[in-house]
Amino acid sequence: MNGGLYRSTHAAPDGRPPAQEGVTVVSVEDQAPEQPGHDEVGSTAGQSAIMAIGSLVSRVIGFVRNALIGMVLGEAVGDAYTGAQFLPGQIYELLLGGILSSVLIPLLVRRRKADPDGGQEFTQRLLSFAVVTLGVATVLVVLAAPLITAIQTSGDDTSADFRELVTNFSYLILPIIFFTGLSALIGAVLNVRGHFAAPMWAPILNNIVVIAVCGVFLLVFGTDKDLTPENISAGELILIGAGTLVGMVVQAIGLLPALRKVGFRWAWRWAPRELGLREIGHLAGWTLCYVGVNQLSVFALVRALNSAGSTDNPGALAFNNIFLLTMMAHGIIGVSVITALLPKMSAAAAEGRLAEVSDDLNRGIKLVSAALAPVVVAYAVLGGPIAVILFAGGRITNADALAMGTVLTVAAFAILPLSISILCTNVFYALQGNKEAALINVPVVVVRIAGYFVLAEFLDQSLTAAGMTAANGVSYLLAAVISLAVLRRRIGRLNLSSVASSLVRVAIAAGVAGVLAFLVTRLLPGAGAPDGRVEAIVQLAVGGTVILIAYLVMALLLRVAEVSQVVGMVRRKIGR
Repeated sequence: MNGGLYRSTHAAPDGRPPAQEGVTVVSVEDQAPEQPGHDEVGSTAGQSAIMAIGSLVSRVIGFVRNALIGMVLGEAVGDAYTGAQFLPGQIYELLLGGILSSVLIPLLVRRRKADPDGGQEFTQRLLSFAVVTLGVATVLVVLAAPLITAIQTSGDDTSADFRELVTNFSYLILPIIFFTGLSALIGAVLNVRGHFAAPMWAPILNNIVVIAVCGVFLLVFGTDKDLTPENISAGELILIGAGTLVGMVVQAIGLLPALRKVGFRWAWRWAPRELGLREIGHLAGWTLCYVGVNQLSVFALVRALNSAGSTDNPGALAFNNIFLLTMMAHGIIGVSVITALLPKMSAAAAEGRLAEVSDDLNRGIKLVSAALAPVVVAYAVLGGPIAVILFAGGRITNADALAMGTVLTVAAFAILPLSISILCTNVFYALQGNKEAALINVPVVVVRIAGYFVLAEFLDQSLTAAGMTAANGVSYLLAAVISLAVLRRRIGRLNLSSVASSLVRVAIAAGVAGVLAFLVTRLLPGAGAPDGRVEAIVQLAVGGTVILIAYLVMALLLRVAEVSQVVGMVRRKIGR
């Protein structure tokens, strides 16, 4: 869902097609062969930096939205709201999410190049079919809301009032499925026609609407009442639930003018037999398997979090807020690197130049690791201050925020495995290896679900959200290891010794930065557990500065090529 909630992590990480980060996508047919080398590293780094800046605005505003939701609703009601938001995300992923990025976008690209009308009629047929399919599916899911929420919220520790509240939120929020799918399809059409601004900025409209709804909620209802599943009024529930739905409606409508701008006219053409659904179904089968397996883990996750979150412990709301921070780091850096490399890898794979695919994979791992390392250190060492600054306020107490900080510290160690595993998955897509990606995902999700159940059973409820985050991290690491092993057999030598050497140097630089920041922040007021935003801001400012300077100095001394490249690029920009 745009605006942010936990999603299956190997499709488009934020729910958008992978090429909507503000840079022109080059199709396989249009991409000229390039020789790998030092200039390509700079080119990839430069493109990634540009995309990172573009996606930062959207992601930050989306994060503000979710932080406000927590402040307005508090932990218990916020958990119910978040649990209800999981549902449309899961259904959307099953219906369209992974299939859109791995099947429909490449198909639209091919038809645009091959058809005399530039794929106009085919796209109209596809949109007409999708609107009907999404509409029917949305109605059925809304009718089944009580059954779905009963499965997700069943458990001895979950109260009847909590289950009823999740169901009531679901009735209002589930129609988002239709508008999410519509928005994603329109974005794909714009992508294929070389327009990227509208899909990148449209989610901001959604987030602004929900932020405004939170403001109205505070003005009308205030924060004096201790909001619980038992005492939330119908007006409070409808305002937040319906406001969330309106946000997605506005996002979808906001994309329509861009369709006219690129010369596309949306005419109704009902001709499903002309779409080649058998071909689409064959291509989508393994992707659907991949996504479906992921959704099983989401169901298991929500059940565990709802059991913990029905008390005063961090639950679905806390987990989701921290997951958003994890995905923000991956989205700004990891997605940008992947999007810059994917066209080149696709072109090389299509022409059998597998050595270049291997080089690009190595380049991507090194870039992602070097760029994300200081973020990992900041989350690990400064989790408490970051959580207090972002989440404390309204119905979220300082203690609640510090508990979220503990989850963030654990999440820090999942960021790199997440980005590397998603990079590997995109290499499989470039190689048209959807089957391999789906099969690898099966044992990964089995381990993830097992981790959920084992940790939920043995950990104290106050640590459930942190335990679920740790289980995710282990599964991401397993996915990366298995994917690299399979890719080595598929494309040959990966030169992993070079990658390992780079990772070791990055780890040393990050470790030194982390130790220095930890020691310095322990000398400041609050000593890592700030009491209020003032102490948290001081700790974050001082600790963040220490991390950044120490990491850059150590990385340059250790000759981490990717950091040196980015620093050199910045110097040249300043010089101009």
